[in-house]
Amino acid sequence: MTLLDWIFLGIFGVALIGIIVWVILKKDKDTTDYFLAGRDATWIAIGASIFASNIGSEHLVGLAGSGAESGMAMAHWEMHGWMILMLGWLFVPFYARSRVFTMPEFLERRYNPQARSFLSVISLVSYILTKVAVTVYAGGVVFKDVFDIEYITILGWDIDFFWISAIGLVILTGIYTTLGGMKAVLYTSVLQTPILLLGSIAILIIGLIKVGGWNEMMQICQVHPANEYGDAMTSLMRSHLDPKFPWTGVILGSAIIGFWYWCTDQFIVQRVLSGRDMKQARRGAIFGAYLKLTPVFIFLIPGMIAYALTQKIDPATGQPMLNLASNDAAFSTLVKVLLPKGFTGIVVGGILAALMSSLASLFNSSAMLFTVDFYQKYRPNRDPKHYLLIGRIATVVVVILGILWIPVMKSLGKVLYEYLQDVQSLLAPGIAAVFLLGILSKRTTPAAGIWGLVIGFTLGMLRLGLSIFKGSIPESSFIYDLILSHNWLHYEIYLFVIVIISMIIISYFTKKKDPASIIGLTMGSATAEQKAEVRDSYNNWDLINSGIVIVIIIAFYAYFW
Repeated sequence: MTLLDWIFLGIFGVALIGIIVWVILKKDKDTTDYFLAGRDATWIAIGASIFASNIGSEHLVGLAGSGAESGMAMAHWEMHGWMILMLGWLFVPFYARSRVFTMPEFLERRYNPQARSFLSVISLVSYILTKVAVTVYAGGVVFKDVFDIEYITILGWDIDFFWISAIGLVILTGIYTTLGGMKAVLYTSVLQTPILLLGSIAILIIGLIKVGGWNEMMQICQVHPANEYGDAMTSLMRSHLDPKFPWTGVILGSAIIGFWYWCTDQFIVQRVLSGRDMKQARRGAIFGAYLKLTPVFIFLIPGMIAYALTQKIDPATGQPMLNLASNDAAFSTLVKVLLPKGFTGIVVGGILAALMSSLASLFNSSAMLFTVDFYQKYRPNRDPKHYLLIGRIATVVVVILGILWIPVMKSLGKVLYEYLQDVQSLLAPGIAAVFLLGILSKRTTPAAGIWGLVIGFTLGMLRLGLSIFKGSIPESSFIYDLILSHNWLHYEIYLFVIVIISMIIISYFTKKKDPASIIGLTMGSATAEQKAEVRDSYNNWDLINSGIVIVIIIAFYAYFW
């Protein structure tokens, strides 16, 4: 890092502080202000926040690393702009009519209080143990690598820079999230998103120039086999026998995870709930869908560039043009090696922006789940400012839990990160099935809703628990054949189908919810007035831009097929 880099990074820091101070001075009046920005967010802030909240360590470390290791295999998860369109076109009307704060609250409206409580518990546990842990761990690793600092001496003690950067990241983000709430998350995202895009695009362009162009990078990666069935790193669709990414599992498996994450997870949906109206929420989703098309190009392909550079020999030295300590170090190594003076500061600001925005969204969503779904439920009719205080305290608690989890994450981080996508594949099927059937059919009963969550979570965690002791379970055993022998994506699909069938059967034998209580919450139950409101909330601009997103996705699949 040169002086010019530090100057650029300092300018970013000053701008970030300015936005946070401005938000704090506006003051939050109640929980609607604090958690949903007063439900007054515009489409630019919503779309930017959707994107910035999504971009975290799994992209800066994981996606670039997977690009260096397996090429285009993980691109399916990043071409989910169509899923964000589904959020805007299908789910926004239901969420807007319900006027809920959280996704568990929506399940209570559609099913019963038990479904709300169960989803809240699942969400909070998964946030703290996966999203906080992985983001903080990767943040510490990335900044230690980029700044190239091993230890800092404080009062005579040599402290690992990992701890300085990881704890500093959590505390800094926690302070502005606690004080500024959802407004701080939204408006800082408007600053962070363009900086992240600018820095990452610089890596892409300079990396392609260094490797000799797009065709050169593709040719090098095409030579490298992705499996023993004839697929290369550049292959998007791989043999059904591929042990990790068979096309038979990827197509539906990635869609199930995408549906859960983009359409039902509080972490993302809270952005559209903060919209001024249905039009702003939908347009925010469309803008977010456009932005979601970029991670493949600004993270995954740079990972492939890093791999290509390790295969090219520098004529001047006779050595590889790039050396990687590990695949996960692909993005941070490119930042150190390729960028000219000044640009490194911009990209480091972008990395900091991505990690902070992801954490800020997580802290705010977790605090909201606790305040609205637990505290307010058991302590109703309190002053709005009282709930606002509880929300801030809950945010602080989540921040502290994130810090306390860092030592565990540091010792188990690499193992836990390898299981991150697997964990999501085990959490997603039950939740996705419950939301999907709940909206598609008014015949889905409350009992089916809660049992769908229980069955999905139980069978998912059963596989996760057995995976830990996989080495001690004989491959010839019944439990291994039933639970562990299947590809992780195939198991996810089986689990999704099992939950769907179970819910249909349970609905047949249990009492339906009063139709009058779920008007507007299921397909076909909207009133004439509600249907008219939806029709008035979009025009040709929305249809054309949604169509453009779909065309880009189809073109991408056609090129890399």
